[in-house]
Amino acid sequence: MRPASEAELAEDIRSARGPLSILGGGTRLLPGEGRATPLRTGGLTGITLYEPAALTLVARAGTPLAEIEAAVAAENQMLAFEPPPAAGSTIGGVIAANASGSRRVQAGAARDALIGVRFVDGSGEVIANGGRVMKNVTGYDLVKLMAGSRGTLGVLTEVALKTAPLPPATRVLRLSGLSAAEAIAPLTIALTGPFDVTAALWLPGPGALIRLEGLSQSVAVRAEALKARLRGFQIEDTPHLRLDENILGGPGADSPRRDGDVWRILCRPSQAPAILATIPEPLRLDWGGALILARLPEGSMPPLPPGAIATRLTGAPARLPPPDPVTARLEAGLRARFDPRGLFASPA
Repeated sequence: MRPASEAELAEDIRSARGPLSILGGGTRLLPGEGRATPLRTGGLTGITLYEPAALTLVARAGTPLAEIEAAVAAENQMLAFEPPPAAGSTIGGVIAANASGSRRVQAGAARDALIGVRFVDGSGEVIANGGRVMKNVTGYDLVKLMAGSRGTLGVLTEVALKTAPLPPATRVLRLSGLSAAEAIAPLTIALTGPFDVTAALWLPGPGALIRLEGLSQSVAVRAEALKARLRGFQIEDTPHLRLDENILGGPGADSPRRDGDVWRILCRPSQAPAILATIPEPLRLDWGGALILARLPEGSMPPLPPGAIATRLTGAPARLPPPDPVTARLEAGLRARFDPRGLFASPA
């Protein structure tokens, strides 16, 4: 199925007789997703409204992310939540996955930039919620609910987003010679001080990276103050590195296939050192230590402290810990309400 309009999409869903896999670019699938009859949103494309002065943009769900980023860059703007790149990604897939990059520590997640949605539920009904400008937003909770729902509640057809001005100046401070665990302390200092950093992460090779953005004079003052606060660490200014590279490297979570499985671990930064002590060197440490991407031996599971959550990005489907009974009941209730025929359930 590749509907060319919202009405055609609604008719396709009403006439469906079995499970559907909602696919935009197919670049952000988790293991087990995408195995049912594909319903592709690539025919629902185009920016329908862009008001740079109002910092708002509305686009159909199948619009390529690259097209949207080019359009806002032409107006010296950006998507504030810094979606991680993936070749062929669509804006609907970004929102469905709540895909958010390093700037989340300052600007929030994708759901925080989402102010309106249109989607088709499992009964084939078209639902509009939220607004197209910040001063006219209603039904905010349902808008937030759709972000990160991964196509289990309905098929997004249009999203309204906040944009942000591109920062006039950027500086990246590099703290070299640190392991991922050793980077937690300086990253925490950077995030909890008056430095207004927009990224605090660690990568193999470069080491700990701290990004500051804004007016050039403000960036210079904050950078020098942060250097003074981190006296004792080996610090250097580095060219503006690409901090949002796609760790998995290919379309979909199952490509490329390498030895072991990639896990995404969410935790409190204070818990990160204990986790890192029990796993191989991570692929990435972000959000000051709250996000860990690591490749573990196939079939192994990361040890998790209370409150931490891990999702396997390659290999067999797995989420640790499983949802507690209350959360599971709420999720089941939402799916029953929005998808009473079970069309969008992943056949993992």
